[in-house]
Amino acid sequence: MSEGRQQEITEHDVFISRSFAAPRDTVWRFWTEPRLLASWFGPEGVSVPVDSITVELVEQGRWELTMIDNATGASHPITGRITAFKAPEFLEIQLTALTEAGPVDDVVLRLQFHDHGERTRMTLHQGPFTDEIRDMTHAGWILSFTKLDTLLERPSA
Repeated sequence: MSEGRQQEITEHDVFISRSFAAPRDTVWRFWTEPRLLASWFGPEGVSVPVDSITVELVEQGRWELTMIDNATGASHPITGRITAFKAPEFLEIQLTALTEAGPVDDVVLRLQFHDHGERTRMTLHQGPFTDEIRDMTHAGWILSFTKLDTLLERPSA
């Protein structure tokens, strides 16, 4: 899969385009450095222990983490393989996850990071999903990105 190949977006996919108040290299690091990824991944009420995160930034490298529901202690592992990347522009991961709504197998997550100087436009395309899991995934990303916004708007990010 090359970063220049556009994938069709269907009704079974999540597609989000969002601007972040940080340079592209910084936003990229929040996806690829375990300590930074743990600081924002998952909606409020969910944590990701740093020691559950593995990011092997090579093709076929692992990209894995476990989300923990803080109220119940339930764990929701996500395991993936990096299928393509070009730092800091493009990241594609083939994922399997155990969600509250059931297992998700062989979902592709494609991220593009567009350089706008002191800001980054990120596009996320993920799928295919069932309708229920698509809607839950979309809502989860929006909540996660709100947390990421807060971190990136701090001068120390």
